Amino acid sequence: MLLERLRGWLRTRALPADQGAGDDGTSLFRERYHALRLLLAANNKALDTMAEMELAARAEQPFGMAFVHSRCTAVGVSVYAMVRHLDELAPGKYPELFAALSSIQVRIREVITAQKPRREVPLVVPLAAVDRGWTPDVGSKMATLGEAAGLLGLNVPPGFVITGAAYELLLAHNDLQPEIDRLIQTSDSDEPAEIFALSSRLQQLVVHTEVPAALADAIAEGYGALAATIGSRPAVALRSSAVGEDSPEASFAGQYATELNIRPEHLVEAYRQVVASKYSPQAMQYRLQRGLRDDWLAMCVGCMAMVDARAGGVAYTANPGDPTDRRVVISAALGLPKAVVDGRFVADEFILTHERPVHLVERHIASKHGRLTLDPAEGVVRQEISGAQQTAPSVSDAEAVRVAEIALTLEDHFGGPQDIEWAINPEGEVVVLQSRPLQQVAAGATQAAPAGVAPLLAGGLCVSPGAAAGHVNRVERDSDALRFGDGAVLVVQHPLPRWAALLPRAAAVVAAGGGIAGHLATVARESGVPALFGLAGVEALEEGLEITVDASGRALYPGRIEALLGADRRHASAMAGSPVHATLLDALALIAPLNLLDPGDVAFRPASCRTLHDITRFCHEKAVREMFDFGRQHRFPKHESKQLFHNVPMQWWVLDLEDGFNRPLTGKYVRLADIACQPMLALWRGMVAVPWEGPPAMSGRGFASVLFEATANPALATPFRKPYAQQNYFMISSTFMNLQSRFGFHFAAVEAVAGGRDHENYLGFSFKGGAADLERRAGRVAMICEILEERGFAVEAREDHATARLAGLPAAVMERQLELVGYLIMHTRQLDMIMNDPAVVAHYRAKIVADLARIASGELGAGG
Repeated sequence: MLLERLRGWLRTRALPADQGAGDDGTSLFRERYHALRLLLAANNKALDTMAEMELAARAEQPFGMAFVHSRCTAVGVSVYAMVRHLDELAPGKYPELFAALSSIQVRIREVITAQKPRREVPLVVPLAAVDRGWTPDVGSKMATLGEAAGLLGLNVPPGFVITGAAYELLLAHNDLQPEIDRLIQTSDSDEPAEIFALSSRLQQLVVHTEVPAALADAIAEGYGALAATIGSRPAVALRSSAVGEDSPEASFAGQYATELNIRPEHLVEAYRQVVASKYSPQAMQYRLQRGLRDDWLAMCVGCMAMVDARAGGVAYTANPGDPTDRRVVISAALGLPKAVVDGRFVADEFILTHERPVHLVERHIASKHGRLTLDPAEGVVRQEISGAQQTAPSVSDAEAVRVAEIALTLEDHFGGPQDIEWAINPEGEVVVLQSRPLQQVAAGATQAAPAGVAPLLAGGLCVSPGAAAGHVNRVERDSDALRFGDGAVLVVQHPLPRWAALLPRAAAVVAAGGGIAGHLATVARESGVPALFGLAGVEALEEGLEITVDASGRALYPGRIEALLGADRRHASAMAGSPVHATLLDALALIAPLNLLDPGDVAFRPASCRTLHDITRFCHEKAVREMFDFGRQHRFPKHESKQLFHNVPMQWWVLDLEDGFNRPLTGKYVRLADIACQPMLALWRGMVAVPWEGPPAMSGRGFASVLFEATANPALATPFRKPYAQQNYFMISSTFMNLQSRFGFHFAAVEAVAGGRDHENYLGFSFKGGAADLERRAGRVAMICEILEERGFAVEAREDHATARLAGLPAAVMERQLELVGYLIMHTRQLDMIMNDPAVVAHYRAKIVADLARIASGELGAGG
C-alpha cells in the first residue's frame, strides 16, 4: 500500500515526456528514487523471510521441505530484486554482485535438492537374500524379516522385495519427482482440506503412472521364482517397506498401505497402490511432524505368500504404556491380524512372563462378533461369528506361550523391546509378519477427579496415557475429517489408521472399538495424545460438548476438569536433528549470517559476500549512499544531499526530493530552520523531546547475553561507536519523509505523508535488531508493538522485527503520532538488554507511557 502511494506521488510530479531529463536531472533523479524504494521494499521482504526461517530453525514447530524450498526461493527472489534495483541506481557499477548472488544461489540449490547416496541394487531381490545390511535398499521392515528368517530360522512367509531402485526407476521413467515436488511446494498448508486434496492428487498421479517394462518384467520374474519355490501360484500380500519405516525414530504404524490376497495378474496394479500410499494424508502428516524429507524416502514393497490365518495379532515384549512393566502383552483375534492392527475389533489379551520359561499370567477374552478372512473372489471379507465361538479364546494358552517365546527371541536378537505382528496358519504354525522397535511411553502420575464430579462414561482401554480437554468432534468418514477443529476431541467408532492425519490437531482420541495394539494407538503414543479405546456409550456423546478425557483413569468427564489436566503431555516436535531441520540449517548457513559489517572497510565489496544477508547489507548500504551522492556524482546541485548541522552526536543527512527545504541551499549543510518538511520536523520533535538517559543498567545475565551474541553472531559489532553506525538518512519533500537510520545495533525506518488530503496521509514504522539474544530482542519488539497498538497503530511483530502503520488521518494527527514514533526510536535503544528482568521492564514501560502521554498532550515536543 505504501509503495503504491509513493508511485502515485512520483507520477503526480513527473516531468512532461518531451522535457526529458532537463538540466537539473529531475527525471533521472526520480527514476533512481523509485528504484531505491523498490530496493528497500525487497530488503524488508528478504529480512522478514530470513527471520521466519531462523524462527523455524529453533525447531519448536514442524515444517516440511515445502517450507524450506519456498522460503529459500522467496528470499532469493527478494535479494535478486535488490541487486537489480541497485544496478538501476548505479548502472554497471557493481557487476560482481550478480556473480556473487549466482554462486550463493547455486550452493543453496545444491543443499535443498541433495539426494541420499544409493548403491546399485537389482529391481527385485528374494526376501531370503536380505538382512539388515539391506535396509537402505529394501526398507527396515523387509530387512528385519529377511534376517529373522535367515539368521534366526523363524517361520516367515517366502517372497521377494521390490527395491528402492525400482521406486526410483518408476519415478524417473515418468518424470514424477519434479511434479510431486511442485504440487507439495505449492500447497504449503496444514489445513485438513488442503492436505486431503493434495493427498488425492498425488496418489492419483502415482496410481495412473506407467510402470516401465523392465520393472514389470522384474516383478513377474520375482513372482515366478516364488511360485517355483512353493510349487503353486499363491495369492500374495504386498506390504509397504519404505525407507525410514519401522525405525526406532519413526514406526509409520499403519500410515502406508498393505494389499492382501492379491492374484498374480494384479501384482503391478497393487504395487502402484502401495507406492501411492506414500502420499496418504496420515503419512504426509507423520513425515511433517518428524521432519522427514519426502524425496529421501523411497517406497520399497515386500511381496510375500499370503497366510490364510486361523488367528493373528500383535505381541509386545514390554508394556507400551509402562516401561517398568517387562511382561509380554499379546493381542489376538480370529482370522487375519489386520483386524487387530486396523483397530476394527476388540482383541483378546494375553499377558505372559518375560522370564523364561514363559508362562501365562493373565488372559482377558473379548466378546467377538466378526473376523477377517480370505475370499478367492473378494480378497479380504468380514465374516460374522456366532454362538460359543464369540467368547472362546482366539488362541490357546500353549499358542500364546509359543508366540511369546518367538517374540522374546526377536527381542534378544534385535536388542530391545519389539512390536511383532504374527499369524497362526492352518497347520498351527506361528508365522512372523513384522518385527519393529516398540515405542514406549511413561504413564506418569494420575490425578483423581474432584469429589462430586461424576464421569459421563467410564471403562475402556487406556492405549495412550494422559488427560486432555476439548470439544467433541465426531469423525465417521473422510468428509468429516475436513472440518475437524484444532484442539478438539477426536471421537470415532473404529480407530482406523487413517485418522492419524488428525492427531496433530486433536486434544485426545476416544473410540468405541479397537485396542492397545492398533496402529492408531501406536501413533497416539508416539505423539503424546491421550487415547481411550473400547469405550462403551461413545455414540451418546453430543457433538460440540466440552469434555475432559482422562485416558489414564479410563473416564470421560463433562466440562474442563483442571485438576485432571496438569501439564500438556503432548510430545515436543521431533524436528530438532531431523533431515528437514538439518537441510534448513545448511541452507541458512548460506542465507542468514552477516559477514559484511563496516562499509568503511576495504573488504566491504561484492567479492566478500558469502551469504544472501551479506548481499542485502551491501545493497542497502550502497543504494542509500548512491541516492545521497546522486547530485554530486552527476553534478546536479539541486539534488545534492546536505548534512544536518545540529548539536547531536550522530550524523544526519538530508536529501531534498522536492520542496523539502524552505529556500535554495548551496553549501554542504542544512539547519532545522531550513527544513520545510512537517513530517520530518514532527519526528525530530519526538526524538529530542525528552533527553535520553543513556543505556539502562545491565544485569550480569543481560551483559553476558550481549557478549555471547557478539561472539556467536558476527553481525554484531562491539559497543564502541563506529562512523558507519552513526550515519542516518532523511529523504524529504514538504509533506513526505523517509528515514533510514541505524542506532547502535538496531535499524529503524520511518516513512510518512502528512498533507492536506487526509486519505493520502500515512505513517509506516519499521524496527529491527539489537545486541541481546533473540528472546530479549523479541521481548522489546513485543513491548513496542503493545505501546503503539494502544495508540491506534496497526502493528505486526515477527521475532525482533516490528512494523506499525497508520493511514487516512488529518495531518495534525499524523504529526503528533510521528512525535511518538520519534520518541520510541530514541528511548527504546538498548532496552533489549534488560528484557529478562520483569521489574526493570515494568519501570521503563511506565516511564515511556508517561512520556508519551505528555507528548500527546502537547506538554512536550516543542523542543529541538
